[in-house]
Amino acid sequence: MRSILLRSLVSGLMLYAVAGKAPAAPAASAVAPIAYQSRTLANGLRIYSIPDKSTANVAVQVWYDVGGKDDPAGRSGFAHMFEHLMFKATRNMVPEQMDRLTEDVGGYNNASTGDDYTNYYEVVPANHLQRLLWAEAERMGALVVEPGVFASERDVVKEELRSGEARPYGRLFQTYFPRTTYATHPYARGVIGSIAELDAATIDDIRAFHATYYRPDNAVLVVSGNFDQAQLDKWVDQYFGPIARPNRPIPRVSVAEPTRAGPRSYTVYEPNTPLPAVLISWLIPPARSADNAALTVLDAILSGGESSRLYQSLVYRDQIAQQASTILDDKQGTGAFGALAIMAGGKRAEEGEAALRREVARLRDAPVTDAELAEAKNGLLTAALAERETAEGKASAIATAVLIEGDAKAADREIQEIAAVTAADVQRVARIYLADERRVVVHYLPEEERPAGKDGDRIAIASTVKTAPLAVPPGVASVTPAPAAERINPPAPATPVPVTVPTPIERRLPNGLRLVVVEKRDLPLVSAELVVGGGAAADPASRAGLAELTATLMTKGTATRSATQIAEAIEALGGSIGSGAGWDGSTLSLTVKSDQLAPALGVFADVAQNPAFAEEELERARIQAIDEVGIALKNPARLARMVAARAVYGDTPYGHPAGGTPASLKAITRADVQSAYRAGWRPEDATLILVGDISADRATELATKLFGGWKASPAPAVRPAVTALPTRPRVIVVDLPGAAQAAVTVARATIARSDPRYYPAIVANTTLGGGFSSRLNQEIRIKRGLAYGAGSSIDPRRSVGPIAASTQTKNPTAPEVIDLIVGEMRRLGAEPVPVTELATRKAVLNGGFGREIETTAGLAERLADLASEGVALSELGRYSAQVEAVTPDAVAAVAKSLFDPSAASIVVVGDADQFMPQLQAKGVKAELIPADALKLDGAALK
Repeated sequence: MRSILLRSLVSGLMLYAVAGKAPAAPAASAVAPIAYQSRTLANGLRIYSIPDKSTANVAVQVWYDVGGKDDPAGRSGFAHMFEHLMFKATRNMVPEQMDRLTEDVGGYNNASTGDDYTNYYEVVPANHLQRLLWAEAERMGALVVEPGVFASERDVVKEELRSGEARPYGRLFQTYFPRTTYATHPYARGVIGSIAELDAATIDDIRAFHATYYRPDNAVLVVSGNFDQAQLDKWVDQYFGPIARPNRPIPRVSVAEPTRAGPRSYTVYEPNTPLPAVLISWLIPPARSADNAALTVLDAILSGGESSRLYQSLVYRDQIAQQASTILDDKQGTGAFGALAIMAGGKRAEEGEAALRREVARLRDAPVTDAELAEAKNGLLTAALAERETAEGKASAIATAVLIEGDAKAADREIQEIAAVTAADVQRVARIYLADERRVVVHYLPEEERPAGKDGDRIAIASTVKTAPLAVPPGVASVTPAPAAERINPPAPATPVPVTVPTPIERRLPNGLRLVVVEKRDLPLVSAELVVGGGAAADPASRAGLAELTATLMTKGTATRSATQIAEAIEALGGSIGSGAGWDGSTLSLTVKSDQLAPALGVFADVAQNPAFAEEELERARIQAIDEVGIALKNPARLARMVAARAVYGDTPYGHPAGGTPASLKAITRADVQSAYRAGWRPEDATLILVGDISADRATELATKLFGGWKASPAPAVRPAVTALPTRPRVIVVDLPGAAQAAVTVARATIARSDPRYYPAIVANTTLGGGFSSRLNQEIRIKRGLAYGAGSSIDPRRSVGPIAASTQTKNPTAPEVIDLIVGEMRRLGAEPVPVTELATRKAVLNGGFGREIETTAGLAERLADLASEGVALSELGRYSAQVEAVTPDAVAAVAKSLFDPSAASIVVVGDADQFMPQLQAKGVKAELIPADALKLDGAALK
């Protein structure tokens, strides 16, 4: 929420057909242009509108041409700080009223700050469009900045900064990447700022910043979705037209980043770093450069999917990296290209640097193959299609094109330019921009590897970075809230637009396979999900992670295809394939353009029915899984969740880490994997879901051809049940010295998904911790500024699933946060929830449901969840009505019985020296476990 956005184009949706055969050249015409209208008001506000009657929603976005680069000298983080303040009061809106106008009616809002922009975006039911236009105009022309609100949000931003640093490698991206990349341009400061400079800011500084940049001629308004164009024009004129255009210029950054004279290298040592990492960066031209398309294709070739060069060489073949990726950070000014490797266990950063440089040199030294070129283009085209599935996606594409590239037509032109990129173009831009002598390297190493008596490099913002002083515009008057009696209320909502919930068509193949089809013809995309019964709950006691490892290996080789051939055979078609295990089932998923479904589904069926589970693939996947667990164990939030599961479920099937532990992963054999596959992956216990541009008859034809020969198992399916849960709640502190924040989780078991109390339970949970307006977020973030966010969730499962309330806060305030979470859980069961509050929480659930089923992938995933949870698919059509039927009495009853904190376990992961004395002073008897002594293989934890 109120997040920072690092704008990077990452090509994640990619697939390939037959090994050895080059894929067909992609057709850019497969992606229809965005049909928009544009105009500019007399005050300079630019408006872009994209009508779409196929949705019941509307997206409203306002992008301001101001970002981190515009922060004044000594005031880094100002643009981001202002992003937070825009959600507070205006002349006619009280603080957080934007959340009332969006979240409380079934929509949502958020914002992000980049180096070049700050954007505010909402998606709401279409009948609330007028209210959102009124509210955005209020924020633009009549924002109130008060000292108390300013101080509170400054504390929230500090916690946001700390939460970034608490994650492994957080400082590498948040701090070191921008600082080492730029020597002159203010991009060097990043957008989050520093605590010292945030503390130095005054309220007059903030007001001056708003007066300087938050003005109509520095903004772009994009409206996309279900609306009448003529009515939209009238509302825009009514609400935005009267906002005055200041008679003064807008300050612009004109600093030019010089070409690097030579390579530079840094080494830093950081606490809470599980594995060494290396990041290499180069400077690239602005996004509007003619070379941007070639760089985008280069990026996809280097790191887009499992057939990409970095994955194949560093991760798969040589196994020196746990992760290898790139960052294409294109900007209004000089951008940055980064190549990253997080090393595998036992490997050194020097090895990663050499490997990354070698792969970049290959791009410079020889043209890429025709197959690689077509594969990258196909993947990028599929990604563009997926972005345009929603009103929000289309709005973002247009706004980004306007603010970053200076032209709305760039959103469609870029697709044509990508299709025209040649191998020579890719080689040319690699030679120009990714020259070895222009690299900057950061070796990011664990603190424990620091040699005795040696310090790492101090990476500060270069003294040559040029920033402008904050100029206070003349005649700026602060806005004050209108008296309650004079306050103008938002317009009333219009008549609701009904949400259409599709009806799945179910059929059975003779071998028992259930086929589910939902026809959705608006875009040429299809998403497939194969859901089977083998989940993490079935892992044997000493084999935690077996289901997840088995699912991972599904795409790593069949009887006739190697892992590389599968990746190539899918990625050349422009889609993506993936697999994973939940608690109660495992899934194989696919998204692809509908004209490539048949060959892609052929590979998909081969993967499902003929996995090879080769010994060398098992070893490779095991090593990667162990490294992933190592990273999780250094992440306070993730570690707290894993410890909480052991506290709540003990040694029952839901207690172990689903991803395994180092010990359990080392114990898994090929025979274990084969046994898990035979038990869980079987047609009579499987559901194949196809959603998108396909008919039920065509889906049946393909399923029969590709899955009809899958043999049913003679043995009955086994689904473990969770019984005999621990009866004694625990308080556990995991000491992670040096952690930037403490993660707090309060958790307990609740009910199964099939329990009739499920709907009252999710309404109760949404009241407690679902969304920005929830009680936990109100108390912990909004009122006290103790965290960047706080919330709770219910995890629906076939057996008794958990509820967990969680947040992250600075270490000394962990005890206070525990009290607040426990207090809110107790209050929910002790006091009736007001009908008005309950209505808003129901809207949150139904609004989220409606947005989820708008996309092919979202709808397929929702159906897959129902299948895995053992619930009839007809629940899809009943969901909203069931939520609306929940009464205050039902919420009170379920909260009293299922949310009672006296039955909950409490876990805190952080620097215990900073909060343990306070817990002891409160009389809390906590189990203190050093992080390096923690053992998640059993309920004892040590």
